[in-house]
Amino acid sequence: MRTRRSINVKIPAGVEGGNRIHLAGQGEVGPGGGPAGDLYVEIIEKPHEFLIRDGKDLHISISITMVAAALGTVVRVDTLDGEQEVEIDAGAQSADAITLRGFGVTKLRGGGRGDLIVHVEVVTPQKLSREEQELLKKFASMRGEKRGAFQMHSRKKEHQEQGLFSRMRDAFNL
Repeated sequence: MRTRRSINVKIPAGVEGGNRIHLAGQGEVGPGGGPAGDLYVEIIEKPHEFLIRDGKDLHISISITMVAAALGTVVRVDTLDGEQEVEIDAGAQSADAITLRGFGVTKLRGGGRGDLIVHVEVVTPQKLSREEQELLKKFASMRGEKRGAFQMHSRKKEHQEQGLFSRMRDAFNL
């Protein structure tokens, strides 16, 4: 006769999706009343709302204003341990990464934890008032910036630097 029952299973910290936990003797009873078989519990990781796991490390993407990036700021980000202050230095650029040591996932079968990497994205305002436009023009003039000036970047270098952040940007659709 088949029955249903609940079994408490201890999931070790740091276990990743795809791993299986073996519970000896917790499966169905064998044919003719024989000994119970084994039960395997497969781990399926549910995606987090804003944290992306990469082994023992976690990644989070945050957006700050261009003023905050230029002057520096302190932001509070959610971690597995609650909110944590992150200091962003003056002159921050899009794609800068700040590492918070020990705020990642617990290492499976080992001590310590991974890191939380905070990826910074600088947001440029899309609409400016007339006064804001004049202030930015004055700022650019004070810095000696000329309209239409730009710098060329090697696509080879850019291609080599693509990696986890590019995948994260695509995941967040930034």
